[in-house]
Amino acid sequence: MKLEKTRFKVKSYIRASKLIKHMRISYIMKKGSFTLLLFTCLLSRHNLFAQQQADLETAFRQINAEVLSHSEAYVRLGESIQQIGHRLTGSPNGAKAEQYVFDLLKAYGFEEVAFQPFAINGWARESLDLRVGSPGNLQPVKAVALASTPVSAQVSGELVDMGNGLESDYAANPERAQGKIVLAALHLLPNSPQGTKNLHRSAKAALAIKYGAKGIILFNSVAGGTLLTGTASITGDLLTIPALCVGLEEGNRLKARIAEGRQEATIEMKNKAGKMQARNVIARITGSELPNEKIVVGGHLDSWDLSPGAVDNGLGAFSVLDMARTFMALGIKPKRTIEFVLFMGEEQGLLGSKAYVQQAMSNGTLDQIRFMLNFDMTNDPKGFYATLEGNRALFEEIGHSAARIDTTFKGTFSATAGLYSDHQPFMLQGIPTGGADGSTLSREALNCYHADCDVFELVNEQQMKNTVRFCSMLVYGLANTNEIPVKRLSDAEVKQLMVDNNLEEALRLGGDWRWD
Repeated sequence: MKLEKTRFKVKSYIRASKLIKHMRISYIMKKGSFTLLLFTCLLSRHNLFAQQQADLETAFRQINAEVLSHSEAYVRLGESIQQIGHRLTGSPNGAKAEQYVFDLLKAYGFEEVAFQPFAINGWARESLDLRVGSPGNLQPVKAVALASTPVSAQVSGELVDMGNGLESDYAANPERAQGKIVLAALHLLPNSPQGTKNLHRSAKAALAIKYGAKGIILFNSVAGGTLLTGTASITGDLLTIPALCVGLEEGNRLKARIAEGRQEATIEMKNKAGKMQARNVIARITGSELPNEKIVVGGHLDSWDLSPGAVDNGLGAFSVLDMARTFMALGIKPKRTIEFVLFMGEEQGLLGSKAYVQQAMSNGTLDQIRFMLNFDMTNDPKGFYATLEGNRALFEEIGHSAARIDTTFKGTFSATAGLYSDHQPFMLQGIPTGGADGSTLSREALNCYHADCDVFELVNEQQMKNTVRFCSMLVYGLANTNEIPVKRLSDAEVKQLMVDNNLEEALRLGGDWRWD
């Protein structure tokens, strides 16, 4: 309607200018009419933008009120932990979690809810015995196996200190790890050279294998004997060597012993592995105007088995579920299709998101995905991010509108690209990705990452509500904007993005670098 009014005003002034010309009124008067015409057109455009801003903020206020009054994110996360426990992919608990969120989405009123099954190389720990000491005097050491380690392993050999476990540590003496068991830090050591870039634990395991090690022991950076688990395989396939984690204090003791003299280690482990089934859960709202343009809103549902995974990724997964509930409760009919996706298998190597992207490639619908928003350990954000700078204006417009409703949200924007969460398979196919920025997590929560202390008591209800309301606003803004400014990248542009963000080495180690 606003556009039609603008067109009417423009036509009126055109007719007026013709009449003035016909009456031979002075050039100055005609120039003045044109100026008035231009001013009126600009004013109409300003009014149209102002109306769009007002409509956006009206929707945001409705989202804000709904979440603050009726959010179920915190309660449902607690309920699932009480009823199910951990959510390890491929396990009975994992299947229960998949069914739990499927039923919940149905209860929220979604008619289009579906499982997306995929096969995985499942893994579960059974037993581990690590002994370290001087030759002939080996003592037991508390440790936990990293996922995707062998079904059975029994190795022994000299324990050597490989510092940070980076390529540069091995390259200094390429033969040093051959036939040995290596010790390395999960995080960068305090005396590391400035500018040193750390690698994921799976990349460090890949380097140990590359340089001929029999096994790798990584030590945590968190005090108090905290043991960390997680996959040691980038691809999801079983490793050929055992990989395990010890606590910070134990790691430092082992480093000191190696510096004093030769240390030996033995590792005996048994695990279960084999083909298993897992299921992503997908709930869809079909777009009212652009049904073939899709916004994917995802978070991984799965967790490791040492804890119920309250922070990783109960925070993200149950926030995504409550975003879906919010849209249904308000009866929102977005312009673009929205798919809320709870991914499984993220912890084992992004298996669920890879399956989703692969299916989209197979059925020819990948180009329909205009944006992927990923929420992984997202908590009380202060802004938004996207992989590409070209999204800045849109994201800042959405963020500033959100900030006008609640000034605790800052509406900041950053452009950055990273790896190791469910956005990665989308990003590597050129699909724009993004999410929330400036998340607030306590030091206690961060210390319990992938550890047995990742429990529900770490979760703050109000901070979860903040995640749901501000991220729902982002989803709404993206789904309803007239045009998403950034298109899918070409293969060459994806390569350049990876190079510009220093991701080539990690992708090569993971077998995901395809540009040679």
